[in-house]
Amino acid sequence: MTEILVSEVGPRDGLQSIDRVMPLEAKKAWIAAEAAAGVKEIEVGSFVPPSLLPQMADTAELVAFARSIPGLNVVALVPNAKGAARAVEAGVHAMSIPFSMSETHSLRNVRKDHPAMLAEIAEVAQIAKAGGVHFAVGLSTAFGCTIEGAVSEEQVVRLAAAAAEAGAQEFSLSDTTGYADPAQVKRLIRKVRSAVGDKLTTLHLHNTRGLGLANALAGLEEGITTLDASLGGLGGCPYAPGASGNLVTEDLVLMLNSMGLKTGIDLAKLLEVRQILAEALPGEPLYGFTPDAGPMLDYNERLAR
Repeated sequence: MTEILVSEVGPRDGLQSIDRVMPLEAKKAWIAAEAAAGVKEIEVGSFVPPSLLPQMADTAELVAFARSIPGLNVVALVPNAKGAARAVEAGVHAMSIPFSMSETHSLRNVRKDHPAMLAEIAEVAQIAKAGGVHFAVGLSTAFGCTIEGAVSEEQVVRLAAAAAEAGAQEFSLSDTTGYADPAQVKRLIRKVRSAVGDKLTTLHLHNTRGLGLANALAGLEEGITTLDASLGGLGGCPYAPGASGNLVTEDLVLMLNSMGLKTGIDLAKLLEVRQILAEALPGEPLYGFTPDAGPMLDYNERLAR
């Protein structure tokens, strides 16, 4: 049975996208409950200045808490070398840095052009190596940019190769803007793999235009083994107000488990975790079809096949 890692990114990608700050105790309850449901990896936050993202001010405390949960891989996002140093000090198992394939987006997002970002990646790689921390690079806006439009696939390949040379141990292709389609996903995975090989393991997908699960399936068919998702699709997409943003963890787990792929996640327990979010963030939209429809009547029989 093929094992697929579902990496929960809601506590970071979901929460940083909404205005309200989720109480620390609620975040801890969320992380603990997902781990108890069988989720093996959680991105608990990001090491950005609290003045920029007050939602992430308690990330170091969350890392310490999550580290106490046996078997959980504790991940955080870092924007730069300074954030990487804080992440290592906090005790993360792994960290990732976003590297925008659109230079215009990179300049607006982190105020760095591509050469400057590659220098930053090299510095973060050294910090990670010294601290014994796994280091991944997220190739963001890889499928398109809301500022530039189409992003050259050849540019994505070139930048991925340069990031690998700078010290990246692992890569994800990120559909930051919800622009990807299944054919594009397959094509870009093949092209990037030609440059970085098996270091490309992950897809970070958004469901802005309803193509999240279709794109996930396309990735699986190309050998992707890790899929990022957010409980309830929390966070939405700032470029498409009212549309769901991140791939919904509950829907993804239902699909993977039903297909006979091994996630190790108990869907019934996972669905119960939504209540923590609903109580801590009243009125915040939570997405997903599975929570409304429930699993198929023969769902358990499918698991036994």
